[in-house]
Amino acid sequence: MSDFRGKMGGGLQRRPAEVLQINVGKLCNQTCVHCHVDAGPHRVEQMGSSTADSCIALIDRLDTIQTVDITGGAPELNGEFRRLVSAARSRSLEVIDRCNLTVLQEPGQEDLADFLAENQVWVIASLPCYLEENVDGQRGKGVFQRSIEALQQLNSLGYGSDGVHRLDLVYNPTGPMLPPEASGLERTFKKQLASNYGVTFDTLITITNMVINRFESFLRRSGELESYQQLLEENFNPATIPNLMCLNTLSISWDGFIYDCDFNQMLDLKLGREEPLRVEDLTAEAFLDLEVITGRHCFGCTAGTGSSCGGALV
Repeated sequence: MSDFRGKMGGGLQRRPAEVLQINVGKLCNQTCVHCHVDAGPHRVEQMGSSTADSCIALIDRLDTIQTVDITGGAPELNGEFRRLVSAARSRSLEVIDRCNLTVLQEPGQEDLADFLAENQVWVIASLPCYLEENVDGQRGKGVFQRSIEALQQLNSLGYGSDGVHRLDLVYNPTGPMLPPEASGLERTFKKQLASNYGVTFDTLITITNMVINRFESFLRRSGELESYQQLLEENFNPATIPNLMCLNTLSISWDGFIYDCDFNQMLDLKLGREEPLRVEDLTAEAFLDLEVITGRHCFGCTAGTGSSCGGALV
């Protein structure tokens, strides 16, 4: 077993926060095998209006924020999602929606695609494969076909083709392995989706499955937990360190606590430790003074070409 700090030779040097990632809750219309959030239809953890207000106030306090990255669960199912989007866009900030695609077809979301397009929200959409059987095996029966229909709807609004409405797809392996090199896989995805379904998109983002929550349970049941962790540690790549997302990202939980990243959030590694910081208490100076919290799970972000919410790091 390797120690991450020992492998690095010390701690990480934080930079001013440029990305505010807001996890608005664990409610989701899907239950995916790889989900590190452990999200699903029966989860009740949801961000309320007062915490959303505090997030908007934080944006105004930190003048270094350039991007508001909204995630979940299915973030669009949260009642504060559209207000957060509108607040960020009114401040000329880039907004990312971490979308599972099938949420566009949920009751009450009939106008969601139009809302995203009108606000020029950057959609980063989950589609772990271009093969129906692989997607349905990981995400549930019928998910692939519904995802294709959602992509076609987004395409009809200019997403993935007009240079204004950005549409990226997220690939993660279906099992305990590192993702392949992104550019070659992207060419295959684009060819398959275009020829078979008429779907276009901008970029394929490859993400390593993290040994957290539901995927950790899957590995434990299959007897592959330690071998997968060893794979991550043996492929540690120091060249990924300068581009780690924890260096310039603030992660906010549905209940208003602050973390280095969404993964630390799921492990409840709060910033401030003994006296955890809440979103309403944070200042730019306090953020820079806090040490980045690391652990064995960090090998998931630093293995091979690296992994972040934006894809490979090198």
